Amino acid sequence: MKNIYKKLACLLALGLTLASCEDYLNDVPKGAKSPTTLADYEAFLRDEYNTRIDVLGANQLLNDQYVLLTTLTSNRLYNALYLWDENADRIALKVSDESTYYTTYGGISAFNLIIENALNSTNATEEEKRVVWAEAKIMRAMNYFYVTNFYADTYVASTAATKLSVPLITSANINAPSKQITIQEMYDFILNDIKEALPYLLKVSQTPLHPNLGTAYAFYARVYLQMNNYTEALKYADLALAENNKLFDWVAFYEANKAIIDVPGSYTTAVSPMGFNYTENYVFRHGSTRNLGREPNIPVERAQRFETGDVRFKSRWKIRTVTNDTYYYSILSGMYNFGGITTTEVYLIKAECLARDNKISEALAILNTVRKTRILPASYQDISTTDKTTAMNAILRTKNNELVQTLTPFADARRLNAEGVYKVSFTKTANGNTYTLSSDSHLWTMPFPQGAVLNPGNGTITQNVAK
Repeated sequence: MKNIYKKLACLLALGLTLASCEDYLNDVPKGAKSPTTLADYEAFLRDEYNTRIDVLGANQLLNDQYVLLTTLTSNRLYNALYLWDENADRIALKVSDESTYYTTYGGISAFNLIIENALNSTNATEEEKRVVWAEAKIMRAMNYFYVTNFYADTYVASTAATKLSVPLITSANINAPSKQITIQEMYDFILNDIKEALPYLLKVSQTPLHPNLGTAYAFYARVYLQMNNYTEALKYADLALAENNKLFDWVAFYEANKAIIDVPGSYTTAVSPMGFNYTENYVFRHGSTRNLGREPNIPVERAQRFETGDVRFKSRWKIRTVTNDTYYYSILSGMYNFGGITTTEVYLIKAECLARDNKISEALAILNTVRKTRILPASYQDISTTDKTTAMNAILRTKNNELVQTLTPFADARRLNAEGVYKVSFTKTANGNTYTLSSDSHLWTMPFPQGAVLNPGNGTITQNVAK
């Protein structure tokens, strides 16, 4: 998993379209290696730089990540997102490069390189080549899903064919053209990548960074849920859980580590179980470099939305005051699967699909299966209701807490707001002021960074929001 081809991957990334780069790629530097064998191309999948997914802006908008008071004063973009400033011109404030955009497209470029060349590489069987090709297809589709659900409006069937998404690039060539396609075209492209990859994926991954058959099924379920296609989402959730249905026992983890977790004033405790070998992983993917070693802190108001007795929360954050800032401080160390897919997400996709089909008792059985591994026995009670709205709210609350600081709560909120039944909005009071994020706010779609719009490579980019 070493960062073997980081330099080459960066050179291939979107936006680095200088003519000197083309010369650089044509002439292999002395002592460097040009990929030719399948192992050379497969190394891009082991490169953890290519697996990073940064969703900082979404975390700030949801207040899933605490922003220091001094940072709010000095960084106007962070202030606009965190305090829900409808009047702020976020486009004007995005004057520097943004890792959400460039990291995601950098990964896409690396995956394009594999897709273009793996089948013609050397020192491997045809079957081995096809596996790597298929893994790159899944990874590319995941990156496009992330960048689309960050910068474009959410999928709505009636408007998806007319609204623009993000630039589509299918070649790693430095001069490859790009086209900003519609949301429908992008979802069709993503689904087709999964479909083409599916027959060649292994049941067991070579490493946690490599997507397997369960990853593809789980990702299918995620995509179809975002498209409000609950029949297909349920179908693929079941197929994914047939590949892996394990849940990590956070209650047992807390009991084994509570002697250090509960020490007053101690903010360094256990090692994160959410790393490469997390039993719930279908595939592991990092968040941003900010997440390496420890998780971001979360606001006090956000911490209050966790259930009483939630030891997954208790094992990860502890309240702390530093000068004028009070927040829940991250206390684990290690790795965190912020960008991949886990069984918990798929269980909760299944629960939502069942609830929408009015199979409330079945949905809650799935939900409670997850909750029992998270809530202390002294605090635990089954959620039991025949009311669809109550069941849906319980499922969505658990999912938001389980996937906090990933893109999924942001994508779910946009999906739910567009649907109009289970709308998501927030209100908070800070420094004597009341702030509101309405369900129909334009803030739910992130603007492209200025660097991407002004230097779009061989294409054009139209902003998806006015400010």
